[in-house]
Amino acid sequence: MAPTTLTRIWSDGRTALGAWLFLRDPFGAELVGRAGFDYVCIDLQHGLGELSDALALLQALSGSEASPIVRVPWNEPGIIGRVLDLGATGVIIPMVNTADDARRAVAACRYAPAGARSFGPVRAGVVGGPGYLASADAVVACIVMIETAEAIEHLDEILAVPGITAVYIGPSDLSLTYGLPPAPDNPGEVFDGALARVLAACERHGVVPGIHATAALAPKRIAAGFRMVTVANDVGALVAGIQRDLASVRDTGPAATAY
Repeated sequence: MAPTTLTRIWSDGRTALGAWLFLRDPFGAELVGRAGFDYVCIDLQHGLGELSDALALLQALSGSEASPIVRVPWNEPGIIGRVLDLGATGVIIPMVNTADDARRAVAACRYAPAGARSFGPVRAGVVGGPGYLASADAVVACIVMIETAEAIEHLDEILAVPGITAVYIGPSDLSLTYGLPPAPDNPGEVFDGALARVLAACERHGVVPGIHATAALAPKRIAAGFRMVTVANDVGALVAGIQRDLASVRDTGPAATAY
């Protein structure tokens, strides 16, 4: 299994820019994959797709250079193993709040003796090639979500667990646990301080810091030191594009006088 776009970028010390898939349409996934992102994440936690949709979405992404990753619904080894066997090259695992949570996440992503992933890479072995087993533990990205005040308090314990590739901040859930409105960003020391603590802990432990963002917010996050930044999602782009086109005609075209 060759290094992915995501792992090559991180090895070079650069920042990976990604897109998020909430929808379950393979053609939409194919279009996003070919748009030039470094990674594309299929969201099985809050998105519309089920595990049964993951195969078609991963196949749709296979024609692009974007690394296909999956956010699983929960920190559960069965589904983590399934999406990896389907060909995901990275897994984002929600609500990792303690070192024990982190150890379970890593164990599900790594083969023995480093972990407890069951061997059966039916599609992953095809797309990864005959060297899949030998290289999978080094290439597959185990990305744990830091999205609660509890996780912030246990950062060093979490990141000391061997086998974690990156962390991924869920800003909305993190905001909620601090009594703030769910949003990609929140003003003030409480939220900014939590992000700073994650960045500092990642630096100490040699772990890649990642965060969910928007195109408008991405430059701020990149300047702060985040090296995995999601900048767009399919639902947002679809709605924004359609609304923009409609407004451009309704506001200036002949039909505008009819309202």
